[in-house]
Amino acid sequence: MIIKPIIQGMVARSAHPHGCEQAVLDQIEFVKAAKPITDGPKRVLIIGASSGFGLASRIALSFGGCEADTIGISLERDPKAKGGASAGWYNNYYFKQQADIAGRLAINIDGDAFSSETRNKVIEAIETYFEGEVDLIIYSLATGARPNPETGELWRSAIKPIGQSINSNLISLEDDTWSDVILESANEEEEQATIKVMGGEDWESWIDTLINSESVAQGCQTIAFSYVGPEVTHPLYLDGTLGRAKIDLHQTSHSLNLKLANYSGGAYATVCKALVTKASVFIPGLTPYMIALYKVMKQKGLHEGCIQQMQRLYRDNLYSENHIPLDGERLLRIDDLELKPSVQTEVSKILSEMTEDNFKEIADYQGFKSEFLNLNGFNYETIDYDSPVNIDKFVTPSN
Repeated sequence: MIIKPIIQGMVARSAHPHGCEQAVLDQIEFVKAAKPITDGPKRVLIIGASSGFGLASRIALSFGGCEADTIGISLERDPKAKGGASAGWYNNYYFKQQADIAGRLAINIDGDAFSSETRNKVIEAIETYFEGEVDLIIYSLATGARPNPETGELWRSAIKPIGQSINSNLISLEDDTWSDVILESANEEEEQATIKVMGGEDWESWIDTLINSESVAQGCQTIAFSYVGPEVTHPLYLDGTLGRAKIDLHQTSHSLNLKLANYSGGAYATVCKALVTKASVFIPGLTPYMIALYKVMKQKGLHEGCIQQMQRLYRDNLYSENHIPLDGERLLRIDDLELKPSVQTEVSKILSEMTEDNFKEIADYQGFKSEFLNLNGFNYETIDYDSPVNIDKFVTPSN
C-alpha cells in the first residue's frame, strides 16, 4: 500500500514504517556521536517505551555510552490492523532490530501498562533476562485515561484551567488554522480525575509492585517526566489541572525516594523542555508558545529534541560523576535552556505580536509541524512516499 500522512485534528491516523526506521536510525547516530554516558545502568525498564522521551531514553541508554539492555512496555496497533501499524509499533520493531545487531538485549512487551497481566509479564521478563533485578525504571506513560484498579471504570483527564475560564488559542495540525477559544474552568471531579491519570499514583504502584516482587537492584533509580514552563504558560498548565497532576507526581517522587533509599537508590521527577510529542500537541494554548520557543532556541543554537534532552539527562545529571543536581523542590531540571531570561524575553515578544494571520511567518510553525510528522515517519527527504510499502513483511507468527 502507499501510505500518506492522515491527520485528524491533532492525531496522526497513519504511520510510515520506513520513516519510523529513519527516525530511530537518526537518534542512534546522534547518541553514538555525542559525548557518552558513563557509569550508567545496565538493566533498564521503560514503562511507555515506544515514542517521545521513553523511546529516546531507550536509545540513549542502549547506544549512547553505557550499552544498557532494556525491557520496553507499550500498547500499540499492530500491522494486522487496517492501514498498518502505529508509529510506536514500528519504532519498537526497528529499535529491537538495531539492538539485536549491536548485541544488546531488547525485550518488547506489548500490553496495557495498567493491567496486572502486563505487570506479571514484566516481572517474568526481569527474572528471565535480567537475573531478577533492574537498575533503572523510567515511567513515561502518556495517556488520557486510566482504569480504576478496583472498579475498572475509567478516569479521564481534562486539560483545563482551575478557578476561572481563560481565553486561549488552538492551532490545528490538520489544516494549519488558528482559532480563538475559551477554555472553561475544570470542576472538582475533572481535577481529581486528571490527577488520577497524570499524577504519581500509577508510578508508585509500579515501583511498589517491583519492590514486592524483589525486582529492584541495589542502587536502583526511577524517574518520571514532568513540565513546569515559564509564567506565560502557567494559567493553563502549572495553575490548571495538568499542573495539579504534576505537583502530585513531584510529591510522589519524594515518597518513592524514601522507599528506594532502602536500596541505596533514588526517585526523581525530571522537568523537561517543551517539545513536540504525541501528548504535548493536545495541550490547548501550548502550541503558540512552542512555535515561538522553537524559533528563538534554534536562532540561539540552544534547541534540543527528545534525544538531545535524554542524552544530556543521563550523561550530565542522573549518572554524572557529581551529585545529582536538584532544585529546592528536589526536581531534576533539564529545562534550563528554555527558561533562560534571554530566551523568554524574545519568546514573549513574538507571542505579543502573534495572530492568526502571521503565526506561520513570525514563529517556527513549519519546524513544529515537521517534528510532528517525523513522529509518525513522514517528512523525511530520504523516503519515497509515493512507493508502495509491503506491510505483510511485518506480519509474522511472532507478531
